[in-house]
Amino acid sequence: MGSALAAALLKAGHRTTVWNRTAAKTGPLTAQGATPAGTAAEAIEASALVIVCLTTNDGVRALLEPEATALAGRTVVNLTNGTPAQARELAHWAAEHGITYIDGGIMAVPQMIATPGAYILYSGTDEEAYETHRPTLAALAETKWVGKDPGAAALYDLSLLTGMYGMVMGVAQAYALIGTGGVPARDFAPLLKDWVNAMTDGLVPGMAEALDSGQHLTDVSSLAINQAALPNFLAAFAQQGLSGDLFEPLQALLDRSVAEGYGADGLSRLATLIKKE
Repeated sequence: MGSALAAALLKAGHRTTVWNRTAAKTGPLTAQGATPAGTAAEAIEASALVIVCLTTNDGVRALLEPEATALAGRTVVNLTNGTPAQARELAHWAAEHGITYIDGGIMAVPQMIATPGAYILYSGTDEEAYETHRPTLAALAETKWVGKDPGAAALYDLSLLTGMYGMVMGVAQAYALIGTGGVPARDFAPLLKDWVNAMTDGLVPGMAEALDSGQHLTDVSSLAINQAALPNFLAAFAQQGLSGDLFEPLQALLDRSVAEGYGADGLSRLATLIKKE
């Protein structure tokens, strides 16, 4: 991802200095016109804007702390996936050292960077710094500012990815199930694609409206109906030689929702019940 980001900046005509913990990885970028830095400090000192993209936020803290003096007065845009709490901790540390910190969440895979459909979420206490550097950041993907809480971008990022992973689990289980009948996945794919698109097209905005209004009653697909139906899925999985691990937690949540008196409500009610006591 870091290479994709740097390549996008170069393509947009921005003077770009690159550094990687594995120096050889900067070779292709150098060939595209990037200036290689021998150390992180050299890369930091090359620009007022420092973009960081590592594997985890723990790595970001370990990288930046020794360079606090060089970073003072500069803007750090951290595009490393992490939690809201990690973003707030980094922002607090940065503020103590005179560093402007902006957290970001990339909603794209590397191949999508600098293409339509890709966007990056940003948040931080200094929106003015974001606006200053937004023309540069726009070379990476569409920019979306989500608030002055440094943890907001990470919260949006993980929430969107949560929806994606839930879909991935359902799609994986569906392919596994149809596969037990000898149906090629490619033959089933058009039906599954159309079905998922049709369901999410109504479900996503419909559930949002129910949650914001607090009106969860439904005459379409109540929690009681879903509770009664889900055992058929779990039984079919077992009969076809499949694990039901991905769906058993849903049965437990449906059982709880009905036991607590929400049987007549729609699926939107589940979002209010996913809380630790």
